[in-house]
Amino acid sequence: MKSTLKPAARTSGARTPRLRALRDLRARPEPWRAAAWQVQSLLLAYPDDAFTPHLALARRVAEVLPDRVRDPLLGFTAHAERSAPAELAAAYVAAFDHQRRCCPYLTYYAHGDTRRRGIALLRVKRAYAAAGWRLDDGELPDHLAVVLEFAAAEPLAGHRLLTEHRAGVELLRLALREERSPWAALLDSVSATLPGLAGDERAAVARLAAEGPPEEHVGLDPYAPPSFPPGAAAGGPR
Repeated sequence: MKSTLKPAARTSGARTPRLRALRDLRARPEPWRAAAWQVQSLLLAYPDDAFTPHLALARRVAEVLPDRVRDPLLGFTAHAERSAPAELAAAYVAAFDHQRRCCPYLTYYAHGDTRRRGIALLRVKRAYAAAGWRLDDGELPDHLAVVLEFAAAEPLAGHRLLTEHRAGVELLRLALREERSPWAALLDSVSATLPGLAGDERAAVARLAAEGPPEEHVGLDPYAPPSFPPGAAAGGPR
C-alpha cells in the first residue's frame, strides 16, 4: 500500500492514503502521541494482505501508550486477529463504503457535499503544504487516515488539524458505535489522543447528529466528481 502524502513529490496512492517516510518520533514532544496516530492511520486501511503486519506493529506500539489510548487499540487488534480476512474486509466495506453516516472524510460532517466543503478541503490541503507535504491529485485531504498520518509526521500541526475537526471525529466514533462496528474501538483510541469536547464542540456534535450534514451536492472540484460517494476512497477492491 502506497502513501499519498510526501515531501515535495508523491506517487499515486492505493485505497487508503499512507505516508511513505516516517521521521524519528523520538526527537518530538510526546512521542507516544505521534506513534499512536501512525498505527491508527495504518489500521484505518482496507484490510488487505498488508494489514496483518500493521496489527503486529500496533501491539508493539501499544506498550508505550497511555491506558485510555492503548486499551481500545488492543481491543480492535484482538478482534481483527481472530476474524477471517474475508469477514473483516466485508465489515470494513459495510462500515465505510455503504453508510454515509460513517464517512471517514472529516469535513463532510460540517459541510456535506457543498461549496463550503470545497473551501474546507482547500484549507486542509494548505495546512499540509505549509508543513512541507503534498497530497497526490485526486486524493481528498480530509480522510481521517490522511490526517492521522500527517499528525504522526507533524505532531503540532496535525494536532491542531485534528482538534479543528474534533466534532467530526466524534460523530464518526458515535456512528460506528451505533453500527457495532469493530472500528468503533479504533475511533475510541483516536478520540483518546485528543482534547475532550468543549462546549461549542458538544453543541456542534448534537446539532450535526440531529440534522445531518448539508445536502447541496456541488462545489468539491477539483477534489472529486459530483458523483463521488463519501466512502469510496476508504476501502474495498476497485
